[in-house]
Amino acid sequence: MPTSFAARLESGFEKYGQLCVGVDAHEALLRDWGLDDSVDGLRTFAFTVLEASVGRVAAIKPQVSFFERFGARGFSVLEDFAEVAAQSDIQVIMDAKRGDIGSTMQGYFDAWLGENAPFVCDALTVSPYLGVDSLSEFMSQAIERSKGLFVLAATSNPEAKELQRAKVADHTLAAEILSRINAINEISSHAKERMGSIGAVVGATLNFN
Repeated sequence: MPTSFAARLESGFEKYGQLCVGVDAHEALLRDWGLDDSVDGLRTFAFTVLEASVGRVAAIKPQVSFFERFGARGFSVLEDFAEVAAQSDIQVIMDAKRGDIGSTMQGYFDAWLGENAPFVCDALTVSPYLGVDSLSEFMSQAIERSKGLFVLAATSNPEAKELQRAKVADHTLAAEILSRINAINEISSHAKERMGSIGAVVGATLNFN
């Protein structure tokens, strides 16, 4: 069986530390770099960051929206980026925040984590706010393919407070999501692994218990 995402990420941490480099090619940043806000500027930015990161950090996280805003040509850059990154030991976490149900969710899986995924990556960010169980099959398939997920739990944007900190019994919805993630990792992780392949997105400054 292929090495799990958790094991690959832990190995990367041991080699390079725990830094994850974001690839956030918004217009202002491209301009700061002296690049045009164009597909060519996007490509130059993305591959410069990738080249600087491989062999130096454990993980890289492209923000998909900044590729998507250029349409098919931006997605072509993302495909090329993913293909090149896959030839190195850097762990690629695609920040796409996908979340849906049924066949639509299966389509997302095929696009990002499936055997023939065009946007090949090691892990994907996903949203549980159509119900945590809506991610069950997605999680199972990800673990089976030795991929990882990062599930939105408690984000730092102020708009999220009303929903994510709503009470479920005696704890918040965010805490419930974290509890469910922990239970899945306990079942699915290998005995020697210090962490699971299902991670959580948590704002470091938040108190959500």
